[in-house]
Amino acid sequence: MEISAARAGGDREEGTAPDTNNGSASADWRRGRSRRAQEPKTRLAMEGRLGSFLFSLGAVLVVLAGICEGSKVNHCLAARATDCTSCVQAGKDCAYCIDEDFEYPRCDLQSNLKSYQCMNSVQISSEYSIIKEESINTQLVKTQVSPQQMKMRLRVGEERIFQMKVFEPLETPVDLYILMDFSNSMSDDLENLKKMGDSLGELVGTLSRDYTIGFGKFVDKVTVPQTDMRPSKLKQPWPDSDPPFSFKNVIRLTSDSNTFRRELDKERISGNLDAPEGGFDAILQTAVCKDQIGWRDQSTHLLVFSTESAFHYEGDGVNVLAGILKRNDEACHLNAAGSYTHDILQDYPSVPTLVRLLQENNIIPIFAVTNHSYSYYEKLSHYFPVSDIGELQEDSSNILDLLKKAFTNIRSKISMRAENIPKAFKAEVLSQSGQKTEAGTFKLTPGAVESFTVKLQAQEKVGDKHVCSLPAEDQSGNVRIKPTTFTDALNVDVGVLCTRCPCEQNRVTNARKCNGHGDLVCGQCQCSEGWIGPFCNCSARTVGDDAACRMPNTTSVCTDRGECICGICQCHSSGNPLERYEGKYCEFNSLQCQRFAGFLCNARGRCYMGQCACEDGWAGDACECPTSNATCIDSKGGICNGRGICECGRCKCDDSKGQYNGATCEATFMGLLGVCEDTRACVQCQAWQTGEKNGEACKECGFQIQMVDELKKAEEVNERCSFRDEHDDCTYHYTVDGTSENKDIMVRKKKDCPPAGFLWLIPLIMFLMLLLGLLLLCCWKYCACCKACLAMLPCCARGRMVGFKEDQYMLRQSHLTSDYLDTPMVRTGPLKGADIVKWKINDNVHRQGAVYNQATTTNPKDIIPYGVSLRLARLFMENLSRLDSRETDQLRHEVEENLNEVYKQIPGAQRVQRTKFRLQSNAGKRQDHAIVDTVLSAPRSAQPDIVKLTEKQVQLGRFNDLKVVPGYYTVASDKDAQGLVEFQEGVENVDVRVPLFIKDEDDDKKQLRVEALEVPQGIAEIGRRFVNITVIKEHAKSILSFLQPSYTYSRQEKVATIPVVREIIEDGRTMVTYRTRDLTAKDKKDYKSTEGELTFLPGENQKNVKVDLLELSESDALLTDKQIKQFVMDLTNPRYAAKLGKYPRTTVTITDTPEPAVAMFKKGSQTFSTRDQLYTIPVVRTRNPEGPATLHWRTRNASRFELSSPLKFGPGDTEKNIVIDPNVHPGPIKPETFQVELFDPSPNLVIGERKNTVVSIMPPDMLESQAILQNQSVSPRSPSGRLSAPLNVNAQATSAKNIRMTWAPPPGKPNGYKVRYWIQGDPDSEQQVECKSPAVDLNNLYPYCDYEMRVCGYNSMGEGHYSDVVHCRTLEDVPSEPGRLAFNVMSSTVTQLSWAEPAETNGDITAYEVTYTPIDEDNKPNGPTKTVRIDNPKKRMILIENLMESQPYRYTVRARNGAGWGPEREATINLATQPKRPLSIPIIPDIPIVDAEGGEGYDSFLMYSNDVLRSPTGSQRPSVSDEDQLMNGKWDQSFLYSGGGSLTRTTHTKHIQQLSPSMHTETHMIGGRGGDHRDQGVCRHVPAWPRAQITTWGPRHPHQTGLLCSGSHLAEGQLAGAPL
Repeated sequence: MEISAARAGGDREEGTAPDTNNGSASADWRRGRSRRAQEPKTRLAMEGRLGSFLFSLGAVLVVLAGICEGSKVNHCLAARATDCTSCVQAGKDCAYCIDEDFEYPRCDLQSNLKSYQCMNSVQISSEYSIIKEESINTQLVKTQVSPQQMKMRLRVGEERIFQMKVFEPLETPVDLYILMDFSNSMSDDLENLKKMGDSLGELVGTLSRDYTIGFGKFVDKVTVPQTDMRPSKLKQPWPDSDPPFSFKNVIRLTSDSNTFRRELDKERISGNLDAPEGGFDAILQTAVCKDQIGWRDQSTHLLVFSTESAFHYEGDGVNVLAGILKRNDEACHLNAAGSYTHDILQDYPSVPTLVRLLQENNIIPIFAVTNHSYSYYEKLSHYFPVSDIGELQEDSSNILDLLKKAFTNIRSKISMRAENIPKAFKAEVLSQSGQKTEAGTFKLTPGAVESFTVKLQAQEKVGDKHVCSLPAEDQSGNVRIKPTTFTDALNVDVGVLCTRCPCEQNRVTNARKCNGHGDLVCGQCQCSEGWIGPFCNCSARTVGDDAACRMPNTTSVCTDRGECICGICQCHSSGNPLERYEGKYCEFNSLQCQRFAGFLCNARGRCYMGQCACEDGWAGDACECPTSNATCIDSKGGICNGRGICECGRCKCDDSKGQYNGATCEATFMGLLGVCEDTRACVQCQAWQTGEKNGEACKECGFQIQMVDELKKAEEVNERCSFRDEHDDCTYHYTVDGTSENKDIMVRKKKDCPPAGFLWLIPLIMFLMLLLGLLLLCCWKYCACCKACLAMLPCCARGRMVGFKEDQYMLRQSHLTSDYLDTPMVRTGPLKGADIVKWKINDNVHRQGAVYNQATTTNPKDIIPYGVSLRLARLFMENLSRLDSRETDQLRHEVEENLNEVYKQIPGAQRVQRTKFRLQSNAGKRQDHAIVDTVLSAPRSAQPDIVKLTEKQVQLGRFNDLKVVPGYYTVASDKDAQGLVEFQEGVENVDVRVPLFIKDEDDDKKQLRVEALEVPQGIAEIGRRFVNITVIKEHAKSILSFLQPSYTYSRQEKVATIPVVREIIEDGRTMVTYRTRDLTAKDKKDYKSTEGELTFLPGENQKNVKVDLLELSESDALLTDKQIKQFVMDLTNPRYAAKLGKYPRTTVTITDTPEPAVAMFKKGSQTFSTRDQLYTIPVVRTRNPEGPATLHWRTRNASRFELSSPLKFGPGDTEKNIVIDPNVHPGPIKPETFQVELFDPSPNLVIGERKNTVVSIMPPDMLESQAILQNQSVSPRSPSGRLSAPLNVNAQATSAKNIRMTWAPPPGKPNGYKVRYWIQGDPDSEQQVECKSPAVDLNNLYPYCDYEMRVCGYNSMGEGHYSDVVHCRTLEDVPSEPGRLAFNVMSSTVTQLSWAEPAETNGDITAYEVTYTPIDEDNKPNGPTKTVRIDNPKKRMILIENLMESQPYRYTVRARNGAGWGPEREATINLATQPKRPLSIPIIPDIPIVDAEGGEGYDSFLMYSNDVLRSPTGSQRPSVSDEDQLMNGKWDQSFLYSGGGSLTRTTHTKHIQQLSPSMHTETHMIGGRGGDHRDQGVCRHVPAWPRAQITTWGPRHPHQTGLLCSGSHLAEGQLAGAPL
C-alpha cells in the first residue's frame, strides 16, 4: 500500500470546475460553498471577502456544479464509499484523498484525484513476484515446469495473466505395473503373458531406459456369493489352481526383468463364482499403497488393468448378501505378503473414488480388456483425465502392441489442472493461443517446451458476499497448477488485498479542525452525535436559513425529498428499498437513470447522480453498448460480412432487399424442403409414363432421371423418396441428390407391387361391411323407437311450459372469451317431475337458403370434426381440470376407449381425440357431475347416424362400459348442433351450451338461431321456441402474437430474447403492452421483471423483448428447491386496430445448464468439377454459438487422399468451411465420389443430423448438361369452367399444434376454399376445413407430426381443381412428465432409481435430468441439490451412492426434447425406512452411477455399467468354479439361498403415486394411450395398450422385496423382486 502525494500541474482559475475527463465531482464538491462560509478561503486568488461577492461566487459554483453533475461518472463514485477502506476495496483503480481541505469526492479514480489537485491519496497497489523461476533444461530427463513458485496479492476485481511453460522429455522414467484378472477364464492369457515375459521387459526398455515393472493379481472377495465357500473349492477352485483371493501384490516394481520373469512363471490361475471381478479393490490398493508397490517420484506411473469381465462397484448389491455394508476407507491394507486383508470387511470403492485417488497419485490407467467387456471399460475410461483403452485378443497375444500404442497416445496429451483454489479466486488454464479445450486436456509434443496461458482473477463477490467479508482461509491460499501426471507444479501464493487504510489508525479525537465536535479520520471529520456539517460546526437542533437547500428558481426545500439542517439537505429514505434520494438538493434518485430493455443501466452498471456508471466493457447512456466488436464478427472473421457497420455491438446492415439480414449481415440458410413432393410428378411421368404430368406436361420437367438397379443408401444422398403409383397400386422408389438447381435423381427400375391373388377380396369385404352396417342401423332404429315410446308415458299432471329466457342476444366477436354461449332456458308451472328438451342451433341463418346451399355445395364424403358432449355418472374433481394430472389421464383413457368402441360402427369414423372435462355451472341438481367434451372425426354424411347413435346410448345410460347420465348430450358439426338438456324435479332454469361456430370466413354480421324442437320426455309444452344470436365481427389491421407458446433459456445466456411477431393485414403503426410475471421463477432472484410498450412502425413485423436472467447465488444453489423455474410474459392492450393472435402469452423456462451447440454440414451433398481449384464444404453451427467449440473432420473412400483435421469455431461463429486442395495430392484429378464425416466434438458441441456429406467430383461437361428446373405453368381456367388449382401453396408450422397454410387465389372469383389435411401415411385421418380468405390455420394438430394437405377453390360451379399435396411437420412440444419412479433399495445409502419414458414424448427425447435433495420434516431442503444430466435417452436408470444415512431425499426426473424441458416427476423416500432388497443378485442394466459425496468436482459424475453382472458373451472359458451349478446351459445359484429373482419388463405409463414407508399389496391394470409413436415422417396413433396385471409387494406382504414404486406400474426394464 502506498500514500501518494501528487501536486496539480498548474493553478486553476477562481471558481472554475476541475477537469472531469475521467470522472466528475459529486454533491460533496458543491458543499464547499457552505464550507467557505465557515472558514477562511486561503485558496481564493482575489482580495476581499464581501458578502455580495461570495453570494455571486456561490451562484456561479451552483451552475458549475450542475455542469459537473452531468458529466460522466465511474464505478468508484458509484460505490458511494464513506470511508477510506471501503473506497480502496471498491475496485482496482479506486483511490481515496486524505487532504483535509479537499472539496471534491474523496473516493474516485486516481487520475481524477490528481486533476482535482489532491496532494495525498491512499491507493492499494497489487503485488506480483516470481519467487522461483528455474529455466527448463531440455537436457534433463525429467518433467519440468517454469516458473516454480510465485506470489500474488491482487486487488478486488483484478485479473493477472501470465505464462507457464511445461516440458516432458522424449524419454522419462517409467513405472509399469500390470494388474491382471486371475479368474479361470484368463488362464490362456496368463500362459501367453509368461511366454512374453522377456518381450515385455524389452518393450518397456524401448519406452524408457529408466524403467521398473511390477505385477499384481486379483479375483474377488472371498465370500458368498462371489466365491464358492465349500472347503474343497476354497482349497482349489480349479484343477492346478491357487486358492481364491481378492488382491495380491506379486512383484514389487523392479528394474530386474529376470526377477520379473522368474516370479511370473510361478503364478497359477484361481477362480470365483460370478462373472464380474473385484478389480476395483485391486486398483485402489495399487494407488494408495505407494511404498509397497514401489512407485517412484519424478516418473510416469502406468497401471495396466487386464481382464475380460466386468467389475463390482460400491453398492452394486452383491456385498449385502455377505453382510458387507461398511464403506471403503481408502487406506492401504496390504500385509507383509502383499495380500489385501480387508476384502470381506469393507465394500468395493466407487468410480469417483478411483478417479480421485489415481489423479492424486499421478497414475495413468490403461485398460487392456477383451471385446466382451470393452464397452464397459470404454465408458469408464472417459472419466479419467488421461487414460487409454485397448482391445485384447482372447489369449492376450497382442498385449505388447496394445501397450506400445497406449503409451504413444498417453505421451501425446496432457491434462492441466489448478488445485486448491480459494473461493475468492477464479483460475483458468488456456493454450498459448487462448483457447479452452475439452476437460483441460491439451495436445503435447514430448521433447518440446509447451507454453500455456494462466488467468487468475480476484472476484468482487462470491454469491452475495463481498470477498473481503469471507473467512481468511477463503481469501488466500496456495494454488497448485500442474499437469495431472506430473509431480512438479507451479505453486502460487495468492491472496486478496483487504487491508485497512493506515490513516484510519491515526484518529485525532475532538480535532480542532472539527471544532471539537468530532474526530478527524483520513482528512475527513466524523462528527459526534448531534453535530453535522463538513467540519462539525452545526448543531442538528439549530434552525437555520433553508435558502441554501433550495434549487435556483424553485421554492421547495430539498426538492421535498429531504430536510434542511444547517444549510445541507439530509435526504429522506424512499418507501422502495431499492430507491434512494441523493444530490445536493436530493434531486436525484437511484432509479432515474436511463433504462435499456426495461433494465436500469442495462444491468451493466450502477445509477449514480442520474447517470449510469458502466462496468468495464460497456458504454452508452444506459450501458447498452459493448465496447468491443466481438458480437459483430461474421463466420469469416470479418465485421458484419462487409455489408454493414457495427454500432453499439450490433450489425447495422445496408442490404435493402433483405437477403443479407442475419445477425452479422449474412444470408440465412434453409435446407431443401419438400423435395420429394416437388419431384414426384416428373419422376412418375418420366419413369412409368403415368401420373398427373403424363404427356406433354412431362417435357416441362427441369431434370432427367436415371434408372438404376439399386439405389444408394439413405445416408449417401439428400433424400430418399417412395410413392404409390395410382395406375397399378405399386410403390416406386428413388433418390434425390445434388442442389435445388441441379438435381441428380436415380429411380429404381423395379416397383414393389402387392400380390395380385388377393385383389378379389376387396369388393367382397366392402359388401360384407355394407351388409353389417345396414343390420346395425336397423337394430338401432328399433331400440330407439322402443325407448322413445316408454319415455312418452305421463307421470305428472300437465300444465308446464319450457322455453328460452330471451329471444335475442347481440355479441361482439372481439369480446368473446370462448367459442360457445351458455343460453338460459326456463320452466314455469308445476315443477314436480322432470322434463327433457331437445334443441338445435343453425349457423348463418341470415343468408338466403337457396343461394347459400348452392354456393356451399359440400362433399358428403368430406371428413369433418364433430364435437360430442356427455354427462358422466361421476362427480367432477378438481384434478380433472388439469390436463396432465393422473386422474385426468385415467378417465380420458376410459372415456376414449369406450366411445371408440361405440362409434366404430359409424362408417368412416375415426378415433375420438382432444378429450377434456368440465363442469356445467347452471345444470340443476346435476351441476356437480363431470361433463366430457371430445371430438369425433367422421364423414359429413354420417351426421344423422351419429346423432341417432348418441341419443340411443344416452337413453340407455351407457357407452359400452362407460356410464352416462341420461337427458344430456350435444353433437355439433361445422354448421349446426343439437342435443338434449334436462330439467330435474324442482329445477326452474338450466343453461344450454350452444356453439357459436366462429370462423375466419364469417360475415361481418352473422346470425345463429337456437330452436327448442320438442320435449321427448316429460309433459311440458314449448313456450318461447327460438332465440336469435347475432355475432358482430370486427376487422383487425394487425394481429400480434408471440412466436412460440414457450421458450427455454439457460442462466449462462444471461438474457432471454422473446420475439413478438405481427401479421400485417393493413400496414400502419401498431402498439402493444408486454409484462412479465412470476410463476415458479421469482423476480430479482431468477430474472428481472420487465414491462413496456412495443411499437411496430409501418413494414415492421417482428420485435424482440429481452429479459435479464440472473445467476444463482451460492446460498440459492445449496438451499433452493430444484423445481422448474418459469415465468410468464403477457401481451395486453393492443392499439391502432390491432388484436392479439394465437399466443398472447408465452412461458419461459430457466435452466441451470446451457444447451450444447449443434454442428452439421450445411448440405447433405456437394458437387464440384474436376477443374475446380478448391473444394469448399461449409459446416454450420446453431444454438448457443457464443463460446468456442471444436470438432474434427475426415474424408472417407477418396481415391487420392485420406485427410483429417480439426475445425474450430470461435465465439459467435456460426459457419466454417472445410477447404480441400485437390492439386497438392499425387495423381490426376478424376471423377469420383467420396464422403466427409464430422466426429469428436468438444463437450459444448453435438453433431446434428447431417453428420456426413457426399462430395461428387464430376466432369465439367456433365455439370453443364444438367437442366435447370423450370417454373411450372398453370392454365388459368380449365375447359369445363371449374376453377383451376390455387397457386404458390405454402405450409409452415407455427407451433407444435398449428400449421399456417397460405396460397395465391386462382384466376376467377372463388366463393371460398376447402382445405383437406391428413397425417402422412394415414389417409383415414383426413379432415377438412373451409375458409373465405387465401390463408387458414390448421389447429389442434399432433406435435412433431408430418401432415399432408391440399386446397381447392369453389364457386357456383362446385369445387375447383385441387393443388398439389404439400408437406409440413408440426414443431416439437415439450414432453410430458416421465413415467412413474421406482426405487430398488440396495442399502440405506445406495439406491437404484428408474423411470419410464414420458407418455407424450412430443418429439425426440434427447436427455433426462435427475436431481436429488436432502429434505427435513417440513419437506424443505436442508442440503445441496445434486443434478445429473443423462444425454442418452435410452438410459432410464441411475444408481446413486453415498447418500446420507437415515436422511429423506426428494428425487425429481424430467425429460427434454428439441422444444425444451418438460415437467418433473417427483418422489420422496427415506432409504433407511424401506425393506431390504431380496436375497438375489440383481441384474443391473446399463445405468449411470453417481457419487452423492463427490463434491463440486464430481457433481453430475456419470459412469455406465452395462450388464456388469452378466457373464461375458462368447467367452471361451467360464468364470465359475465348476459346472455343478450349470443347469440347461445357465448358471443356477439356488444352492446359495432359497428363492430367486426375476427380471420384469412392462409397458410404461405416466401415473404417479405418493410414496409411503409401507406399501400394500396392490393389483393394477396397465392401459392408456401411451403417447403417439412415430417413425420418421409418419405419425402413428397407437391404440390402447394390452392389459397386463402387475402386483407389487410391500412390508405388509409376507414376501418382501426392495422394490419401491412411486406409481402403480413398473418402468420398462425395471427390476421386480420375486417372492422368496
